[in-house]
Amino acid sequence: MKVYIVGTGVNGGDSLTKEAEAAIAEAELLIGAERMLSPFKDSGKELFCSYIPQDIAAKLRACDCGCAAVLMSGDCGFFSGAKKLLPLLEEHDVQIVAGISSAAYFCGKLGLSYEKMKFVTLHGHSSNIAINVKLNQLCFFLLGGDITAAEVCRRLCSYGMGDVTVHVGADLGYPTERIISGRAENLTDCDICGLAVMITENVDALRHIPTAINDDVFLREKIPMTKSEVRCIAVSRLDIEFDSVVWDIGCGTGSVSVEAAYRCPDGRVYAFDKKAEAAELTAKNARVFGCDNVIISEGSCPESLENVQAPDKVFIGGSSGNMDGIFNAIYAKNPKADIVVTAVSLETLNEAVKCFERYGTSPEITQIAAARTEKIGTHTMFKAQNPVFIISGGLA
Repeated sequence: MKVYIVGTGVNGGDSLTKEAEAAIAEAELLIGAERMLSPFKDSGKELFCSYIPQDIAAKLRACDCGCAAVLMSGDCGFFSGAKKLLPLLEEHDVQIVAGISSAAYFCGKLGLSYEKMKFVTLHGHSSNIAINVKLNQLCFFLLGGDITAAEVCRRLCSYGMGDVTVHVGADLGYPTERIISGRAENLTDCDICGLAVMITENVDALRHIPTAINDDVFLREKIPMTKSEVRCIAVSRLDIEFDSVVWDIGCGTGSVSVEAAYRCPDGRVYAFDKKAEAAELTAKNARVFGCDNVIISEGSCPESLENVQAPDKVFIGGSSGNMDGIFNAIYAKNPKADIVVTAVSLETLNEAVKCFERYGTSPEITQIAAARTEKIGTHTMFKAQNPVFIISGGLA
């Protein structure tokens, strides 16, 4: 059977392309959510109301017609159900018919170019808003569920970006279309809810991934910190990907959490520390640096690791004598996780090496002995920092 998967544009009527109209006219059976089917209720065609891929596939298998069209809102290649449906339709002759996405329509309304825009869906997600605005001049957010436009604006304000320009659109393409623009700090009570879209413009977005951030920029108090020279190498050894899940165990000030967070704007950083003041300080620094993908947990490890998403990358800056239990918890979650441990004593170094070897890895060991300049009278001297061992490894 011939099956069209049709992007119906933003409103399913006026926004249909000529190709989409032709595919729908040819089809004997139309499938889609109620909103997609409503313009065709008097068409005389068979209608099947569903947006669940398995139900759609079952209906198509049971159908004896020659041609069907599955209607998808927007464009089939933009946060569309087509992605999950396509693998279920291998027995059919499938043709994709592109539509006008909400992003293309909204950018056209605003006169914005979107080739360098970051696209983020907040359907089922909530912790990657501020970090993406921090790293991108233009972000497009597909809103829905519990995350409203007002909530996004409040999040931006709490992470120091209340001056970012925000555009919110709802009911795009319909007579009830609404578009609101302003600064995030002025739209924290925006009443647009439900399915909507948002674009942020941040002229102060970072143009680089911060690395070896100066220690003095962080809020310090009396909590231990992984210094910039060591942090730079330790984080680089993790090879963090854009969507990695990172654990920072013994997070202290949160300096490693922050640098890791910049590297996984589509992922998460889970920061753990047994000291309440350290957990609080990490939370403060995450806000200062705009990293809302850092999730902080106060408590001892490995106990705190049990109910947390499995890690891809793990940094251990402090184990409080529980190194073996921490390794066991990591590898129980993900046997292929990459791990980096820092140690200032030979005893911790020895313990880390034994843990790596116990779990089948021969670690790489580097010692860092940095010295920084210090002004003493009219002379500039070097002041040595404590030597630190960096132990890294992971199963292939």
